[in-house]
Amino acid sequence: MAIDATLLKILACPQDKGPLLYVPDELFYNPRLRRAYPIEDGLPVLLIGEARDVDAAEHEAIVARAAQ
Repeated sequence: MAIDATLLKILACPQDKGPLLYVPDELFYNPRLRRAYPIEDGLPVLLIGEARDVDAAEHEAIVARAAQ
């Protein structure tokens, strides 16, 4: 499911309020904090408690996928 472009512009990390990278149908990612927020049933779950930490190797992979 595609997320509306306007929504993508206004979504922000609930922790540091900065912009998020979008990996379609997978996750939203905060590269500054290395935290990944899941997308479940087409809806972003932007809750601090639901985010997971990302290690250096996964960070590089997510950034590459988001840039495509």
